[in-house]
Amino acid sequence: MRSISTATALAVLFGSAALSVVATGTASAATANVASPGGLVVDGALNRVFVGDRSAGLVVAADYNGATVASTSGISGVSDLALSADGATLYAAAQGSHEIVALDAATLDVKARYAVATDKGPGHVAFAGGKVWFSYGDQWDGNLGSVDPAVDPASGTDPVTLAQFPKDQWPGLWNPALLDADPAAPGLLAAADTGSSSDSQAVFDVTGAQPTLLAWHFMDYTLNSGIGDIDLVPGTAQVLLNGTQRDTYANGDFTAAGAYPTGQRADIAADGLVAQVNGATISVYRPDTALPVRTYSTGTSQTAAVAWAPDSSRIFALVGTEGAYSLKALTDTTTNNPSLTVNAPSSAARAKQLTVTGKLTATVPLPSGVQLQVARTDMETPNGKALPAVTVKADGTYSFTDTPPAGGTVTYKVSYAGDGTHSPVSASDKVSVSRAAASLSLNNNGKLYAYGADVKFTAHLGKTYKNRTVAIYSDPFGADKPKKLVKTGKVNSSGNLTVTVDMTRDTAVSAVFAGDARYAAKTVKVTAYAKVKVSTAISKHYKTAKIGSTSYYWFHKNSAPIVTTTMTYYANRKERLDLQVYYQGHWYDSDSEYFGLATNGKVAVNLGAPGQSGIKARIRAAYINGSSGDSVNSTTYTGWKYLYFSN
Repeated sequence: MRSISTATALAVLFGSAALSVVATGTASAATANVASPGGLVVDGALNRVFVGDRSAGLVVAADYNGATVASTSGISGVSDLALSADGATLYAAAQGSHEIVALDAATLDVKARYAVATDKGPGHVAFAGGKVWFSYGDQWDGNLGSVDPAVDPASGTDPVTLAQFPKDQWPGLWNPALLDADPAAPGLLAAADTGSSSDSQAVFDVTGAQPTLLAWHFMDYTLNSGIGDIDLVPGTAQVLLNGTQRDTYANGDFTAAGAYPTGQRADIAADGLVAQVNGATISVYRPDTALPVRTYSTGTSQTAAVAWAPDSSRIFALVGTEGAYSLKALTDTTTNNPSLTVNAPSSAARAKQLTVTGKLTATVPLPSGVQLQVARTDMETPNGKALPAVTVKADGTYSFTDTPPAGGTVTYKVSYAGDGTHSPVSASDKVSVSRAAASLSLNNNGKLYAYGADVKFTAHLGKTYKNRTVAIYSDPFGADKPKKLVKTGKVNSSGNLTVTVDMTRDTAVSAVFAGDARYAAKTVKVTAYAKVKVSTAISKHYKTAKIGSTSYYWFHKNSAPIVTTTMTYYANRKERLDLQVYYQGHWYDSDSEYFGLATNGKVAVNLGAPGQSGIKARIRAAYINGSSGDSVNSTTYTGWKYLYFSN
């Protein structure tokens, strides 16, 4: 046998891609963003926040909400920022062009550029004693310089003075040191080497013509091993290192004076409040305390810089990841945020009493007799039902009992409204409350139907509480036809819901009861099967006539029968032709072969001429599930067509 017409293969190529960008925090499109932080300073006189972008050579001005209001470029390699005492002038250390650039704080217009004639620097800047102080140099060769804004360069006097670290304190600063000034003590300047193993720090009096060293600690590692941040502590002769270690310098040297919990950097407000960075957390401490007043989660992996508003009303933080930082404004800086826990049993029986416990704690003492609001959410009260308030005990614990009337997931939410020194807080816990099993059935499982039969599927729902709705879905075999909702509705008085499904493929039919407050959800699924639609036509015969009681197609012995099969089409589907020959009273299998269908579902096969007379044969077409190229229908055979070859 050979194929005269082969099916055309249909290949469908498709693809899709989805890109999802998730933004953390509350930054809007107007939020000040920088790629490489180069300083952060807050101007209380103008209610402005200034941020340097080292890689872009930008200085950005933002409002107190963190939104950009202005920017200026051309500040090459800006590495740090400082404000004049009156907040009118912003000074930027421009490492790329070896300058200190003075900007009008209100407009960001350049007022002056002061050349710094060094190979390395300037690195960091601070305003103290009426001058702009800057660090410069590299390892083994660090030093201090200053710019005196009161000196007019046109007078012939250079306002920039280098090498102001006391010469008798060899070897001085090893790196472009960190600098810090305190507006409440305008004559003081703190400096510290940076690096993984540096331990040098100093405090200067800069009110005179030359800085006077008040305290000096050099490289003996008894206090710190690795300094990444230094802050003068307002109102006391102390510095804070890395947001953690407090050192006093009243005796001309540095001595450990206490510590806050572990951090990396900090900024100190005028009233002594400490904003400490520890990874993704920013904590606010009152002076010399061990428990934070307030904590914030930045939601990002890095906090590059932090700075207080001069009135302590806000903390500004540069948060983000390498190459992408945003300015975030943190408010309610002294409002303590309590911690609240809720512990409910993981499971419980419906209509049986259960007990919920928990604890309310705070780093700032709570008022006595605090009351918590309680709400229960369940299937019958999805918007929540208020339960009696519960009073917190002296040790912060509380408990209450409840009898859940509905099953399913029950949520208990406990809330504290807050008070004058504490922010509101709420927490919740879930309980899986038992429900009775629902009775749901569906007929016709495993039945086989002719192609295109309209079959009625009936779902039967037993006793329930309130919900009498059932949804019925059909899911024809094959990825090209998705599962779909056929019908959803309430069952009749007998508990039945019926749909009609057109059975053109094997089909999974499912009935779904979503459950209610007392009966659990349930899904049942049956599979019904559908044959293909298939027929065969014989041609090239010269007559039809019966032999006995069987009708035959008659062919001359040298004529080749053509068998044309028509079958329900599916991509890459093949028919199977079965041929049998009659010999001495029995039918014997001669051959079976698969032939691909054309897209119109047809294929014609030439059986060839036997060349001899007296031969009886019969042939049929079949779809064989799995072997015919797919598995979306059930195996189907046509009836036999009988052939006779005469002279």
